[in-house]
Amino acid sequence: MSKVEKVSISMTPQHAELLRDAVQSGAYASGSEVVREALRDWSAKWIEKRETTARLQALWEEGKNSGPAVELDLDAALDEAREELAAAIHGR
Repeated sequence: MSKVEKVSISMTPQHAELLRDAVQSGAYASGSEVVREALRDWSAKWIEKRETTARLQALWEEGKNSGPAVELDLDAALDEAREELAAAIHGR
């Protein structure tokens, strides 16, 4: 491992027990190894969450910039979508 930084963390007694159990079982060599794996998993989720949020913000802005809202007849829109789907399925 290249450079490491020591950080102190606090956790619930239940989490501490799970961490100790993981090490005592032999699944991990140390508590640090458990925490590093947890951080890798969390990091991937955090990056995905940030990307999803950015996409949603971009779509929101695109919607706002697309012009004023117009009234929509939901039943008519659903009928049109069903007709397009049926045509696509039947190759028309």
